[in-house]
Amino acid sequence: MKILLIEDDIRLTALVARVLTEEGLSVDRVHDGESGLDLALRGQYDVAVIDWMLPGRDGPAICRAIRAAGLPTALLLLTARGQIEDRVAGLDSGADDYLIKPFAMDELLARVRALGRRHIPASTDTFELRLGDLVLDVRAHTARRGDTALDLTKTEWGLLEFLVRHPGQALSREQILDYVWSYERDVQPSLVDVYISYLRRKLNQPGRPDPIQTVRGVGYRLDTDSV
Repeated sequence: MKILLIEDDIRLTALVARVLTEEGLSVDRVHDGESGLDLALRGQYDVAVIDWMLPGRDGPAICRAIRAAGLPTALLLLTARGQIEDRVAGLDSGADDYLIKPFAMDELLARVRALGRRHIPASTDTFELRLGDLVLDVRAHTARRGDTALDLTKTEWGLLEFLVRHPGQALSREQILDYVWSYERDVQPSLVDVYISYLRRKLNQPGRPDPIQTVRGVGYRLDTDSV
């Protein structure tokens, strides 16, 4: 399950992200409303955990924008506001659930899991990822480039999925490890390089540039102009 965490409290963000990651969830985190909405509108997340008070754009405004875009992401609002009218306003903005600060991490996890289980995408189109001539079927775990089917292992498919979900972004080896090998604690960052080389061999086509770029000192990026 992919989680988007939008919270301006740096320490709380780090704590929540660590707890969610330890549960095997993939977490992206940002600290302001505009950046959070930008990520949310890419439609890559199963659940978004959103603080009410944020710089740039507040939580209810983000919820309204996500719902206006027709995205199926489940939305959980975090806030210190406990009045009935505040809860109503939060839910009316499009949030699926509401959690009052301070909260227990066990309750947060339970609510995130519940939202992930019951939130069903409105369209089967969300099960297909497309970028250039790359097409990934999320349900069948199949992939093709143009008319050519890609014979990928489970790990190679997960790696390609992560790259496609973050087009043009420089992704660190640690981020890739967290997503692709999230349940394995003893995996070394060098394994990312090995699987990138495997994936490159299967993606590369004669006369076309390598779509996976090495970002020196960081990790890798899927070049949107090369797929």
